[in-house]
Amino acid sequence: MAALDPLPELMVEPIVRAALLEDLGRAGDITTDAVVPAGHTSRLVLAARQEGVVAGLDCARLAFRLLDPAIRFERRVDDGARVAPGTVLAQVEGASRALLTGERTGLNLACRLSGIATATASLADAIAGHKAQIVCTRKTTPGLRALEKYAVRAGGGANHRFGLDDAVLVKDNHVAIAGSVAEAVRRVRARAGHMVKIEVEVDTLAQLEELLTLGADAVLLDNMTPETLAEAVRMVGGRMLTEASGRVNRDTAPAIAAAGVDLISVGWLTHSAPILDIGLDWAG
Repeated sequence: MAALDPLPELMVEPIVRAALLEDLGRAGDITTDAVVPAGHTSRLVLAARQEGVVAGLDCARLAFRLLDPAIRFERRVDDGARVAPGTVLAQVEGASRALLTGERTGLNLACRLSGIATATASLADAIAGHKAQIVCTRKTTPGLRALEKYAVRAGGGANHRFGLDDAVLVKDNHVAIAGSVAEAVRRVRARAGHMVKIEVEVDTLAQLEELLTLGADAVLLDNMTPETLAEAVRMVGGRMLTEASGRVNRDTAPAIAAAGVDLISVGWLTHSAPILDIGLDWAG
């Protein structure tokens, strides 16, 4: 896997800040402020409680540092690392009030993103040896898209569109309104700039045959069996990228990849992947 570039802090901080403000509400952490003396300090560790792939440690770091810039956060692993249960991911030390107040926000984000990275790695492992690459979709948590797509990269996957303005993706409802694949593509070409790539979703080989007479940069082969996908790849013959979607899981992914597609898009990676359990444990 290529080296994982961290997200710029400028992008991450507003998300973490908003999550902290949501948790602090109107009066702050009234429990911690009542129980913990103002000058008390602690040393805690973030530790994995399950096997998985780590992502989002910078979110945890910021959750603490935004509450108290003096807090020391020492990473023990990098995002993208595969860890076993009990692995210490980071040590954090400083004002106990800030550590306890930021705990849930930091863990929520780190657990969520690590879960996405772990699920992505599981699928990437399942199709190892094939040329296909696992990619995500726009089925992300509102406000967390940049983070969740980063987590997909941490797990060894790649990103599809970040938004509606990245590229053209003509889907079934566009075709239904336009009346045909050909008319939808004609309208796109009349409107889109020369730098914009065009992908078209097809449900049948007949639609694919029509698209091949028109040309596009990529075709989304939706909900096709591995046998139909293999025939679609043969028909395309390398003239455009082939992307498979629908009913993808660890059991079905190998057969889909074996059909010869270039990409396998998976929506549940970012909308339904279970978290990776990470705890914040007392260390002194």
